[in-house]
Amino acid sequence: MAEPSREQLLKNVVAQIRSHLKDETAIMQLGENALLDIQGIPTGALSLDIALGGRGLPRGRVIEIFGPEASGKTTVALHCVANAQKQGGVAAYIDVEHALDPGWAKRLGVDLESLLVSQPSSGEEALKIVEMLVKSNAVDIVVVDSVAALVPRAEVEGEIGDSHVGLQARLMSQALRMLTPTVAKTKTCLIFINQLREKIGVMFGSPETTPGGRALKFFSTVRLEVRKVTAIKDGEQTIGARVKAKVVKNKVAPP
Repeated sequence: MAEPSREQLLKNVVAQIRSHLKDETAIMQLGENALLDIQGIPTGALSLDIALGGRGLPRGRVIEIFGPEASGKTTVALHCVANAQKQGGVAAYIDVEHALDPGWAKRLGVDLESLLVSQPSSGEEALKIVEMLVKSNAVDIVVVDSVAALVPRAEVEGEIGDSHVGLQARLMSQALRMLTPTVAKTKTCLIFINQLREKIGVMFGSPETTPGGRALKFFSTVRLEVRKVTAIKDGEQTIGARVKAKVVKNKVAPP
């Protein structure tokens, strides 16, 4: 009796994996599925969309938007929320900082009537809400504002002055390990807004860093740095700001 060919062996093992995991998408040849066609959500700025590869922020991926205070990070995220809603999608905003301005969001085109908003009291609560929203497969975009405000429950329940070294970094690392595969499967765009901090004692190079550990840098498909360049004035009155957005990392488009 002739031995089965390598092609037949491959078909058999693929069938066994799918049967064992009860999931037809558990393993596949890349050409079988439309995985290569990554959809996106426009940012509202054509030049930024082009810099990101022409599609805006990719769906099914983790995104980090970071920069100094008052640089336009939340504005960029709200533009993405508005554009997702215009495409018929559902948006959720996890306002960890308790600082969302509904009036400003409405002016940017956000439909406040359909926007899901949560103001959690701890980092664990915020990330649990994110996990449940993503797993529901009913939400197109989730914004977490911000990573720096994701305070671990132990810190919330402790006293001012208590040391809680590494708690936030461990929380983010665990959450992202759990969220990333689910985000990819449900095609949800998960945006984390982050602040900047300065490392102490840096002699060479930039002392700036982002809080929350290294996990978010690693798991993010796109990292967007937003900085205010100059104010736009009408006479003496400031009517806007010129902002520079730098695509620091992009795994779905050429640099």
